[in-house]
Amino acid sequence: MHAETEVSTIAETPDGSFVSGALITRDAALFTDLYELTMAASYLREGMAGEATFSLFVRKLPRARGFLVAAGLEDVLEYLRSFRFSAASLDYLGSLGRFEPAFLDVLRGLSFTGSVRAVPEGTVLFADEPLLEVTAPIMEAQLVETAVMNFAHLQTVLASKAARVVLAAGGRPVVDFGLRRTHGIDAGMKAARSSYLAGALMSSNVLAGLAYGIPPSGTMAHSYVSAFENEIDAFRAFAHAFPESTTLLIDTYDTVAAAHKAVTVAHEMEARGARLSAVRLDSGDIVALAKEVRRVLDAAGCGYVRIFVSGGLDEDEVARLLAAGAPIDAFGVGTRMTVSADVPYLDIAYKIVRYAGRNVLKLSEGKTTWTGDKQVWRLRGRDGRFERDVLALADEPPPAGRAEPLLAPVMKGGRPLAPHPPLAAIRDRCAAQVAALPDGVRRLEGAAPYPVGHGARLLAVQRALEAELEATQVRHPAQ
Repeated sequence: MHAETEVSTIAETPDGSFVSGALITRDAALFTDLYELTMAASYLREGMAGEATFSLFVRKLPRARGFLVAAGLEDVLEYLRSFRFSAASLDYLGSLGRFEPAFLDVLRGLSFTGSVRAVPEGTVLFADEPLLEVTAPIMEAQLVETAVMNFAHLQTVLASKAARVVLAAGGRPVVDFGLRRTHGIDAGMKAARSSYLAGALMSSNVLAGLAYGIPPSGTMAHSYVSAFENEIDAFRAFAHAFPESTTLLIDTYDTVAAAHKAVTVAHEMEARGARLSAVRLDSGDIVALAKEVRRVLDAAGCGYVRIFVSGGLDEDEVARLLAAGAPIDAFGVGTRMTVSADVPYLDIAYKIVRYAGRNVLKLSEGKTTWTGDKQVWRLRGRDGRFERDVLALADEPPPAGRAEPLLAPVMKGGRPLAPHPPLAAIRDRCAAQVAALPDGVRRLEGAAPYPVGHGARLLAVQRALEAELEATQVRHPAQ
């Protein structure tokens, strides 16, 4: 069974269960903050059932990020498609003593009936640009806020981090090694998917292989080597067991001595018509050790054996090792990538921008929102590289030039408009998007700011609404 066509990380099962990664719950509608429910109950009491548009965006990029990679849309759409309150969920809400029976009765038959416009997964984005916009009756759009943010946020964080590691590797393979320290099963699944989406070649996560079709990768641990009385016996045993994909971990004791043992095993494999694939370094002075191990291998006629490095890596360390001339052929990158150690969260927001036919916004200091349903136009230069973006109202005409709209309809009436694209296609899109960025924007340190302008009509509507709210809500607050 191949995941890209038959398995979704999030899906409704025949018994009404809701699958998220490897976790199952029949009560996914309660995956929300309490205040979403209290607001929804108040909307019902006030007779507020108009259509609302909420925009999901990142207010500002973290200091060390020149761009973001949008991810998580597939999970968002599957959640919205399956959105229901189970009988157990309603019983629990009733037991809280907070909600009127009439509200619970409405929830009993509630499903998501709205529409979604979104950028495709794998698209690079910048501050204030919507990943997606949800339009639905206000109760529905409000209730799904927490889950929509959760699914899109984590995967965008992780894909953005992994894209930087892939950039640092400069075309050398990157393998996701971070499963054991991710924050639970669901996070481990999303980390594998997001890393692969952003360009990692494989993952140590075997369940991700089943669920997403990501090629699994693994070598051996120090415990395996230590379990044998002699290090070379461990190497020989593994080479006999997996002659087509033998990678030997050579830093359990003395790395250089182990490299000579690896040469012996490589020659023994050659005699059997096989070849040693790689040796792995996981500790010590990687630059010096990689150079010495390469010398040992080459001197013994084993130039075909690759050097694979792991152990506490991130994009900065990968870049440092390569800049120092370490002869490394591939990287196993773990914890720092799969928990995005330096930037574990984004300043992401899901804000109402239109309700019942009128544009709305908030004026909070430092958190003012852009009003209205929007579109992001991306302009390319003659060389095909991205030049600038324009954030505009959805019905504004495109700016002059080679402009591409990023947001497109993906859900209507609570149903996805098309099958989810294969993960391989999303991965290809991400690679093309990152490649099309200006060189300065891709820099790991001191990235150049990418220019994002604003449509003339958006600016006019925004300024007029700000002035109106200043007059009615600020100067005359009692009205």
